[in-house]
Amino acid sequence: MQNIKIGTRGSKLALWQAYHVADLLKSNGINSEIVIIDTKGDKILDVSIAKIGSKGVFTEELEDQLASGQIDIAVHSAKDMQSSLPDGFEIIAFTEREKVNDIILSHHTDIDYKNPKKPLILGTSSTRRVATLKHYYPHIQTVEVRGNLQTRIAKMESGVCDALLLAYAGAHRMGYDDLIRHELSLDEFTPAVGQGSVAIEAATVMNPEIKSKIIAATNHQETNFRLQAERAYLRVLEGGCSIPVFALADIQKNTLTLKGGIVSLDGSKRIIHQLSGEAKNAEQLGKSLAEKVFQSGGLEILNDIKSTLNK
Repeated sequence: MQNIKIGTRGSKLALWQAYHVADLLKSNGINSEIVIIDTKGDKILDVSIAKIGSKGVFTEELEDQLASGQIDIAVHSAKDMQSSLPDGFEIIAFTEREKVNDIILSHHTDIDYKNPKKPLILGTSSTRRVATLKHYYPHIQTVEVRGNLQTRIAKMESGVCDALLLAYAGAHRMGYDDLIRHELSLDEFTPAVGQGSVAIEAATVMNPEIKSKIIAATNHQETNFRLQAERAYLRVLEGGCSIPVFALADIQKNTLTLKGGIVSLDGSKRIIHQLSGEAKNAEQLGKSLAEKVFQSGGLEILNDIKSTLNK
């Protein structure tokens, strides 16, 4: 079988993901090599993701290379993947999911985010996290901090903020467990769709035999069902990186439970619902949950957010 060319962004975390996929392929007898590609999201660090435009900020250049055949697969954080891919591309696998929680990471040991009398500045680039903080912890200030994990930590240590609000998965994979001060509740900080998993993207014209071997080596079926449901939910809400929507699916035996919602940018309104059904109906559950959220005021919040962002 041919050598599989794996396209990835060049940050340490992106490379961890690419090597993780390479290891999964290798353990199934498939050789690979890693090709590093710069994306728009990596190059423009002084502007928020919402302002760059949320569609394909971290994926567009990788897709160009997939289309031209320069790479065979592209590896992404699943949470960076837009809900609808451009024609000619598909996600063929999701790796087994890491713990999904958000965390507070800091070089200070005395971070107390629940104490309104103690001033705290958190660095984050996520509208979902900012809006959630405004809802539950309005005393906390936030500052826009972008770049790879090492860049963000350097900014924090230089005094830009007291701590960072991040996904556990990235901090853990980069070996920063000793700086994790708080693991946040999934009820309050329901994660971004796909958080904790690695997505493998391919061109739809990929050789079916090669594709099925890559899927067999890398795809984790339970994670796949969970992300199908979450991504179907996101697709209906048209939620890109700039829209504070969230969803998390869990599977017990064959029952999939999906909870998800939306929070207004100022944190004043937060809607959340959950539905359960058979895992094989993951896609339909995601759509049904989105309709439920819309009907209970979510559509109004979404329209408000879009009109604010388009000003």
